[in-house]
Amino acid sequence: MRDLLGDVFEPTRYNVAAAVTVVGLLVVAYVLVPHPYVQYGAWLVIFTIWMVWFVYVGVDRIYGTGSDAESEP
Repeated sequence: MRDLLGDVFEPTRYNVAAAVTVVGLLVVAYVLVPHPYVQYGAWLVIFTIWMVWFVYVGVDRIYGTGSDAESEP
């Protein structure tokens, strides 16, 4: 399994953007505005970001559409 998904968590621009956004949302929801509705909304947005990332990584693994895919001549 590690051989199959070894490069999924490399620090690409999409992985870093997703991680920074998630951390930022958690800081806003738990430090700046610690209200249950804000926390719930933050977790909904985090779940959406995770699902978009998950689908993007799956499509990239299956079809090779990412930035590291070889371009055709």
